[in-house]
Amino acid sequence: MPLGYYKDPEKTAQTFRVVDGERVSVPGDWAAVEADGTIRLLGRGSLCINTAGEKVFPEEVEAVLASHPAVRDALVVGVPDHRFGEVVCALVELGEAGAGPVSQDELAKWARARLAGYKVPRRVVVVPSVPRAPNGKADYRTARQLASGASGTGAQSVPSPSDEAPR
Repeated sequence: MPLGYYKDPEKTAQTFRVVDGERVSVPGDWAAVEADGTIRLLGRGSLCINTAGEKVFPEEVEAVLASHPAVRDALVVGVPDHRFGEVVCALVELGEAGAGPVSQDELAKWARARLAGYKVPRRVVVVPSVPRAPNGKADYRTARQLASGASGTGAQSVPSPSDEAPR
């Protein structure tokens, strides 16, 4: 087991705790135990988006968007919203030209057919490339900055069935 985070005693104390005299790791990942006993990973707790009281794990929405034939890659983040606290915002990198163009409405329809309504991105930003670290890991900090900065420049709101809070 690692000793802790380099020069970060606060994060070390949060992650590596002593329970009943034994040191354990509490990494912050969320999971669900299914009826058959299997474990389904939901995502990182620190990345969870709280939209109108509903919890959205970005990884689930990213997988749905990335399954669209015109999408090469996608990252999903929460951006501040005065009404819902946060809204789901997707940064989408489109694939090869042969896949054809895709509209914001088409992506919303695709996601809505595969996800609960509150998980469908309310904003979609098409980017030349989704921000990733050299090792391929998602760069959520940069993605959040791009999503927040794109509020009027390329970000498009996705129409929702109603103007009420997502359910």
